[in-house]
Amino acid sequence: MISPAAIVSTAAAIALIILGVAFLLAGWRVVAGPTLPDRILALDTLSGTAIGFIAVLAVKTGFSLYIDIAISLGLVGFLATVAFARFVMSRGTVAERHSEKTVRAPKKPQVAAKRSRANGRKGRA
Repeated sequence: MISPAAIVSTAAAIALIILGVAFLLAGWRVVAGPTLPDRILALDTLSGTAIGFIAVLAVKTGFSLYIDIAISLGLVGFLATVAFARFVMSRGTVAERHSEKTVRAPKKPQVAAKRSRANGRKGRA
């Protein structure tokens, strides 16, 4: 008969292998991600995978302080993801404003020049 400690040890080893593969795939997405949101999502996945590593190590070693570390990493990872998302959102609105300015930029000086000429003529007459 297999002892419970052997089952936990085998399950932890298998979980660490699966988490290692997930970590490598998410790391590849960070490096080769086609867009910035893809990279941010991959970083969030890396954070979740690291939390999984720490949790499996806590179960394997029986050291419960690792659980507190995993919770702290989860909070920091969540805040980092929210900060990156806000950055992407603000970057999008800045890009939209910039594109609006470049489209409207030639039209505004012409209108302003016409108004100043019209005001100048009224003032002289």
